Amino acid sequence: MIHNRIPDIELEKRTRPRANDIRGCYYRDQTAIFHSKPFRRLKYKTQVFFNPNDDHICTRIEHVLHVASVSATICRGLNARKDMEWDLNEDMAYAISLGHDLGHTPFGHAGETALAEYLGGRDKFMHEVHSYRVVEKLIDSGLGLNLTYAVKDGIICHNGERFEQAITPDFTVKNLDEIQSRRFLPSTYEGAIVRFSDKIAYLGRDIEDAIVAGFIKKNDIPDVIRRKIGDSNSNIINYLVNDLVSHSTEEAIAVSDEAHELMLTLHNFNYQHIYKHPLQIEVEKSCKRIINAIFEYLFHLHQQFDWDRHDFQGKTSHTVDTYFVDYMRNMCRFYKDEATSNGWSEDEMGMRVVADYLSGMTDRFALECMKEITLPPAVQFHHGRGEF
Repeated sequence: MIHNRIPDIELEKRTRPRANDIRGCYYRDQTAIFHSKPFRRLKYKTQVFFNPNDDHICTRIEHVLHVASVSATICRGLNARKDMEWDLNEDMAYAISLGHDLGHTPFGHAGETALAEYLGGRDKFMHEVHSYRVVEKLIDSGLGLNLTYAVKDGIICHNGERFEQAITPDFTVKNLDEIQSRRFLPSTYEGAIVRFSDKIAYLGRDIEDAIVAGFIKKNDIPDVIRRKIGDSNSNIINYLVNDLVSHSTEEAIAVSDEAHELMLTLHNFNYQHIYKHPLQIEVEKSCKRIINAIFEYLFHLHQQFDWDRHDFQGKTSHTVDTYFVDYMRNMCRFYKDEATSNGWSEDEMGMRVVADYLSGMTDRFALECMKEITLPPAVQFHHGRGEF
């Protein structure tokens, strides 16, 4: 029987011991993620296209639900194979999927890039690493969700940007706090499945939105894709899921040579015609300017906060001021302890505080913040009633 090679006792381990209940450990993780505030905010975060007024453009919450559906389907398909006895846990895969993008910024990858640049480089902010930080450290005033090791490992190692043909789990228990790059592999087959499912879920869905946006037409999709896979999101998902179920082995979760080439062709097409479309680039530039402006504004507020007395020395003139000051007061002990353990200066701690808070914003809250800090306050004029 094929099974996870790490003992269940290690995969199910939590930062703080917790008795199991009727849900089972991984379904419990699902419900913890589902009821968290960062998960709720995903419904107002950009996936690829920034369009808060369109009800049918894919948002971040829709994407994670797509990934969860695809990953659970793959687990079910592999478990049903007659030639191999898989023992994959759908609940684990589903929980990883729900949590894998909780660390994403407002405005999608444009926001992630802006934060990374502001913090000093591409490797300074990665949503995979930050998603782990959110579930393990930031939620519940610095306590985290206390998820299982297997789910946290799948979240931090999901890396949806690399298009591997095969993924072999490393089957090791890692120190997740030390991971600061995208080079690590998940510890479980389920984690590897989610890593594939992330790509499967967005390749076709991005094409659907691009057609609605007028970036491309169906006839623009490469002939080889339309001929061998189809030109709809459902056809793309169906082809890739069935191929992966047929070609995965104990050695690796994998797709066939043909499917891998088609995935690369599709990704290259999306990259050239969607992600690098001139209009998309202009939108991303605007989003980056918004992130930078809010970052600088919040950092200035941080400089007026007395971390020893939990006291704000400045004047709160905007709603965002009040919210951010409340956040600093609520998380004061957490950040002071973290700064001490990492040897951070006050400014270094401030950069981390601002990055954490800003990354949690929704698109629309970021836009409201931008309006508050850039538009002059309205002057109230009092005219006599009933006068000509």
